[in-house]
Amino acid sequence: MLSGVRSLCRGWSVRSMSLSPRQINRWPSNESSEPPTDSPRVLITGGLGQLGVGLAEMLRKQYGKENIILSDIRRPPAEVYNMGPFVYADVLDYKNLRELVVNNRITWLVHYSALLSAIGEANVALARTINITGLHNVLDLALENCLRLFVPSTIGAFGPSSPRDPAPDLCIQRPRTIYGVSKVHAELMGEYLHHKYGLDFRCLRYPGVVSAHTKPGGGTTDYAVQIFHDALSTGQHECYLRSNTRLPMMHISDCHRATIEFMQAPESQLSLRTYNIAAMSFTPEEVAEEIRKHLPHLRVTYNPDTIRQTIADSWPVRFDDSNARQDWGWKPAYGLSELVTDMLASIREKRTNAGLPVS
Repeated sequence: MLSGVRSLCRGWSVRSMSLSPRQINRWPSNESSEPPTDSPRVLITGGLGQLGVGLAEMLRKQYGKENIILSDIRRPPAEVYNMGPFVYADVLDYKNLRELVVNNRITWLVHYSALLSAIGEANVALARTINITGLHNVLDLALENCLRLFVPSTIGAFGPSSPRDPAPDLCIQRPRTIYGVSKVHAELMGEYLHHKYGLDFRCLRYPGVVSAHTKPGGGTTDYAVQIFHDALSTGQHECYLRSNTRLPMMHISDCHRATIEFMQAPESQLSLRTYNIAAMSFTPEEVAEEIRKHLPHLRVTYNPDTIRQTIADSWPVRFDDSNARQDWGWKPAYGLSELVTDMLASIREKRTNAGLPVS
């Protein structure tokens, strides 16, 4: 009964296990999974985390405010609510998600809902529920409604047996955190559903993302955000990683741009469903030295946290992103010096506007 699904629309009713005509849609042609040429209608889950608001802002500049719907289970700040459409969406509530997709004619779904590495290790059962059950809900919705689905992966999808310098797109992964395990699960499920049923699944492995616009969210690389806030507030930072712990990092603007360029890329250009993307790799001491070029008084002490240090030691030192560069033209704009200059300027402006002292 299921043998003909691959040539049908990129979706079938997983929940009812039925292939009735009402549940099967079609792309414009069986040979191509390109979406229609008009503007996509985008739903972003987990939109109040580190990445959602900025991505929505960039997408709205290209496709119009009303075509990009941000969602979360939390009440948005006034400035976010006033930027454009915002709705309540719990990724564990399949019926609610389905209504949002259908009622808003969604064509792209960006799935940012997840518990990150350090928080996930402290809440394994919750992380398993959100990161895996929530993923299955959006995979089913994408299949049923012919959506182009983006699910981010992470540096945390690699483990201690993975090649570390650099880590290629395809290699042994074997992560040792629930966050990493759930992301490998997402990569493999998305690739499986693409090959078996034609799901237009797309995934990028993000390095540590550095942003001035959101507070650190419980990730192992979050020191690289907190150090800028501390440098401008107290002039002192206690780092929970060793001074020589090298990890891949990226400015958030490059992260958003990579995501949009990847989502826009014709499927014919993609040789993979999951790609590494890279920009720079640095240690806590290296970023501290770069900050001291602007703020010589910065003092950094090191008090490694066992859990986060163990996680970091299992992750790659660098990403090999040569396939992304070759297939769809990925190229970062920010190096370490540009990242530090931008972060200090952005946080200084935020503190000044809020009437807070600047060190």
